[in-house]
Amino acid sequence: MGQITKRAYRLSDGRDLIYFDDADTTLDPERGPDLREPAARPLTATMRQDVLTGEWISIAAARQNRVVLPPSHLDPLAPASPENPSEIPSLYDVAVFENKSPSFGPALSGPDAPEGLADLVRVGLGRSRQSVGRCEVVCFSPEHTGSLARLSLSRMRTVVEAWADRTAALSALPGVEQVFPFENRGEAIGVTLHHPHGQIYAYPYITPRTAQLIRTIEDYGGNLFEDILSFEQKSDRVLLRGEHWTAFVPFAARWPLEVHMLPHRHVPDLAATTDDERDEFSRLYSRLLRGVDALYDTPTPYISAWHQAPVHSHREDVRLMLQLTSPRREENKLKYLAGSEAAMGAFIADIPPETAAARLRAAIDKVDIDQKATAQP
Repeated sequence: MGQITKRAYRLSDGRDLIYFDDADTTLDPERGPDLREPAARPLTATMRQDVLTGEWISIAAARQNRVVLPPSHLDPLAPASPENPSEIPSLYDVAVFENKSPSFGPALSGPDAPEGLADLVRVGLGRSRQSVGRCEVVCFSPEHTGSLARLSLSRMRTVVEAWADRTAALSALPGVEQVFPFENRGEAIGVTLHHPHGQIYAYPYITPRTAQLIRTIEDYGGNLFEDILSFEQKSDRVLLRGEHWTAFVPFAARWPLEVHMLPHRHVPDLAATTDDERDEFSRLYSRLLRGVDALYDTPTPYISAWHQAPVHSHREDVRLMLQLTSPRREENKLKYLAGSEAAMGAFIADIPPETAAARLRAAIDKVDIDQKATAQP
């Protein structure tokens, strides 16, 4: 088997497109150009500060024009054809490109461009800035339908490599303070494309969730993530454990289905992981996702989120963590964020974490047994 290969191109309007070829790819290394007529990119969105919280709200009106659940012959993430001039000109294994209608985009000159993190931290009435940063789309497969769970192990490893590569590249952009790879899966989560894909956001600020984590770390006074890992590994909520990673249902899970994965050593982000860590994660994550889908007769909607350390600070304190959450609490029941959760941020859990962990372990075991039986001659 060869190595995962990265190939950089540009789309007709100047946006970046990067192909990541599997280590065992069968594709020709040459890729065709984007034959679409160059089009003007939308203006970078603006963001306004909520003076009650100090948080910034990006107002990206161009997102209103997004395609919603198109048929397969008009899939914008499929390889381009004469009938479908899509975002990706050639057949691919994994492809990453700049979002056409991003929530965060390139810096433009003007008085409302951010002047750095210190400028964004300050709180005041009527404050507005450009939503400087970057949004990328990560296509897991050229197929119109499917899921990350059903990819080959080689393809899963390519996806992990793409996440790590893009984390490093986006972290190096001027004005970026945090990089967030994630996957929204399922119409119940709000996805607008059936095509299996994820996204990466590069923010000009430290996100509210991470800012709260930093305050918690400062208040805790010890090695928070090392203590969490030790505490959870001794519990009956562990789902998977390898040499480099442990997956578990957290002690105070908010969602009916919630899984965290922590590396066994401190790393601030995906770019800092080793090849061995990426290899093992690919295997464990594939098993986890298959188990999540085995819980019910239909695929489970979820959000899978990589929580990474800020680019320029707290990198010795904030450890890389994957958090997968789903609102699905039964076969035909979803948890909705009602008054307490939506208005006050005070979650009410429907399922004890130990019960959820037992169900997930049983589902993962069933998938493992079925795969072994299928593999036998």
